[in-house]
Amino acid sequence: MKSRTASGTLGLAAFAALLSPLAMAQDTGWYGGANVGQSRATIDDARIRSGLLNDGFTSATIVDDDRSTGFKIFGGYQLNKNFAVEGGYFDLGKFGYTATTVPPGTLNGSMKVRGLNLDLVGTLPVTEKFSVFGRVGVNYAQTRDNFSGTGAVRVTNPNPSKNATNYKFGAGLQYAFTDSLAMRLEGERYRVNDAVGNKGDVDLYSVGLIYRFGPKAQAPAPYVAAPAYVAVAPAPVVVAPPPPPPPPRFEKYTLSATELFAFDSAELRAPQPKLDEIASALAANSTVNDVVITGYTDRLGSNSYNQALSERRANAVKNYLSAKGVSANRLNAQGKGEANPVVECSDKNRTALIKCLEPNRRVEVEQITIERRVQ
Repeated sequence: MKSRTASGTLGLAAFAALLSPLAMAQDTGWYGGANVGQSRATIDDARIRSGLLNDGFTSATIVDDDRSTGFKIFGGYQLNKNFAVEGGYFDLGKFGYTATTVPPGTLNGSMKVRGLNLDLVGTLPVTEKFSVFGRVGVNYAQTRDNFSGTGAVRVTNPNPSKNATNYKFGAGLQYAFTDSLAMRLEGERYRVNDAVGNKGDVDLYSVGLIYRFGPKAQAPAPYVAAPAYVAVAPAPVVVAPPPPPPPPRFEKYTLSATELFAFDSAELRAPQPKLDEIASALAANSTVNDVVITGYTDRLGSNSYNQALSERRANAVKNYLSAKGVSANRLNAQGKGEANPVVECSDKNRTALIKCLEPNRRVEVEQITIERRVQ
């Protein structure tokens, strides 16, 4: 049988990674983690057959091994709540094929891919614990090919290798179990060079854990609410007649969202003695109109979400007062989201940050007068 010579060609194609739009744990600091999952490549069978035909073979049947297990180990630094720089080591696994030829012979080809990467990671929080992220960066990959032949197939260079720098990108979802520990689910695309002059893509779909380092933030100083206005009755006058009653005075009555609602909710808790007090004051003085009810949130979460939550809370208070007999025409509900904060907090620990920002989550009711009897 006439001996033939063939060189293997291993090509790669890709599947596009999902890209979508938390909770953030710390705004800055170091972190590390690891992922493991399935890597995927598409073997370019048409290119392999073409190479074999060019070397004198009349046909070839190809069986692909285009799935493998990949992993990565990484570390990074969180620049702020939205951006981080991340680098690490990756191993995308091993892929290959077996081509059976005429005249009789086989060509076996395989490729291992591993290397280093450096990415810029952008994160967008959706809720207190859930966020989405995307990444773009570069990878420096080492590709090691292995080719062997039997029968009529002869391989001249059985172990070529290639080191090259290419781009990579990806996207994923993240869920924070605690301030320090979170889980990631992501898909990434690595552009790589094989060792015989071709470029292609390898996709890695993986799940992993991330751990954030750094000191815990100190607990914030307790918030002390301003004392409510108490109208003090004038001292009794024995000789002179009592003075006429003072003209109506108006005040801003602030209620903590913590005592009104559950966290991240616009459903009023029961009972509500302070709202009952406001309803009684308005029922006793029907001349008071244009009572403004304003809802506020803290700065956590997106602007649009906070605006909608503050409006729902203001309307919940308005509906409660209306149910107590106050005409809805006298009430004006509005939401201002995270505007006009009472306190500013810079805590890194999420639990401490939520506690510190508590005074900003409030509902203010203006244009009312509440007089209380002094015991």
